Amino acid sequence: MESKVSIFPITQATTATFTELYFRLTFFFFIQRGSKYVFSPKQGEMLGEEGDLMIFPPGSLVTMENRPVMEGDYRALGVCYTHDLINSVFSDLPKTRAAKGVQIVRAAEHSSSEILRLIQDTLDNDALPDTIRDHRLLEPLLWLREQGFYLPTQVEDDPISQVRSLIETDLSHSWMADEVAGHFAMSGATMRRWLSKNGQGFARILLYTRLEHGLSLLQTTDAQVSEIALKCGFKTPSHFSDAFRKRFGIKPKDIRSAAN
Repeated sequence: MESKVSIFPITQATTATFTELYFRLTFFFFIQRGSKYVFSPKQGEMLGEEGDLMIFPPGSLVTMENRPVMEGDYRALGVCYTHDLINSVFSDLPKTRAAKGVQIVRAAEHSSSEILRLIQDTLDNDALPDTIRDHRLLEPLLWLREQGFYLPTQVEDDPISQVRSLIETDLSHSWMADEVAGHFAMSGATMRRWLSKNGQGFARILLYTRLEHGLSLLQTTDAQVSEIALKCGFKTPSHFSDAFRKRFGIKPKDIRSAAN
């Protein structure tokens, strides 16, 4: 049975600004080296420092910049929680109490490292039955609630989230607008109107979903750029590199090694 929580190391050698990043699930960033700058249209500017935990609720659309230390790199551990675990802890709260934006758990005020240790120990223990593992993974959420941090549970099935979720089932597939529209039992014209309410067309959502997954693979795996390009649905590595540089202002290879 697949775990309802995923954890993976994130490394980045060069400062880069990533615009309009979309989070479909609840995401925790435990910053281990360097800092993370975030700009949210609703909240303004935020900065997470080494040792801090930054929490991104589902539906977040932000500009983000990972800032490596001088003559070093940026490192963090990313943890992704599924909706059902979040709902188990926070579903009884009034919607007005659940924070809708990014939250920072400051290292100087809270022991966020203990949250990370608990998650790691639980996921590393292969002997745990699935039900026990899920219960233990609720403990960090209960700790956050006790400390006054509240997470939204009623995730609106907005068009962007639904389309991205479908695309992510097979990024290498040659998705076409009419095919996706058919999946949602609507015509192509109806889907265009559906998506236009959120200010993004299908082609842009498809491209951004592929590029953001490529960014994640560059930061969390050792896979070759050419392999990542194909996994994310790009016909050639050069097509991926050109699109990546156009959107993020940096070459894919420079995510892993300092640019000259």
